[in-house]
Amino acid sequence: MPRVQVNGTELYYEERGAGPVLLFHHGHTGSHETWAGVVPAFADRYRCIAMDARGAGDSARPDGGYTIPQLAADVVGVLDTLGVERCTFIGHSLGGGVGMWLGLEHAVRLDRLVLVAPIGADGYAADAAAVERARALRASGDREQMLRERRAGFARSERFDEASARAAIERSLSASEGHVEGFRVAMSELRLGERLAELDVPTLMIAGAADSLCAANVQDALRLGNGTLHVFSRAGHSPQHEQPDEFNAVLSDFLAHGVVNAVTLAERQREAQAVAAG
Repeated sequence: MPRVQVNGTELYYEERGAGPVLLFHHGHTGSHETWAGVVPAFADRYRCIAMDARGAGDSARPDGGYTIPQLAADVVGVLDTLGVERCTFIGHSLGGGVGMWLGLEHAVRLDRLVLVAPIGADGYAADAAAVERARALRASGDREQMLRERRAGFARSERFDEASARAAIERSLSASEGHVEGFRVAMSELRLGERLAELDVPTLMIAGAADSLCAANVQDALRLGNGTLHVFSRAGHSPQHEQPDEFNAVLSDFLAHGVVNAVTLAERQREAQAVAAG
């Protein structure tokens, strides 16, 4: 099982394929398995690296470092250790917040950036009652109730995969308390909204129309310095699971064509007009 020693802790990763590098990062209490339906679709033409954050998946559980800047530093450390100069970073949820930080503080290491249902640039804080309920459910270890709630939150119920959901529940329960509670605070305290206009890395924002974060995602997409937006209808917080084929097609298109928005189209029109006038 491949692991690297980075910033004083051991981080797990899986790697497939060859070519330009795609680095995948999961969300809060997740693991590299978040991308099990995505990596195989790109490993024929990209070097795909899916890592586990500190405190989760198959990575070590250190006492500290549960901040978004530290996660970004961990990503840079993984790239350095694996000899990767630049990559396209693809982050889900908490991983999307890491992507924003990377785009602002480590842009030289990125070719492109994909934010999948990311936490809002100005933070995400769940309702206090919801947090306490989540803590109680985690403490109880009631996997059947967790499964019922995951199923209920799946916008395309006909695509719900019980086996994958059960595996994700086990991964979530195995995350360290430092990861669970530290990143809960880190997500609530993120404040990058006013800086998004500085983010010049070509960026794709992916949102689920049925996700509670959709409004924040759309708002953040409009503030990006060099970005575009795709919203999946009838998808919640994990469009890569709910609409895997469609998700892979959108990601493939972005990797091939980059940012297409009103600004880039206007530039094309001006170029066409200049040819006509020339």
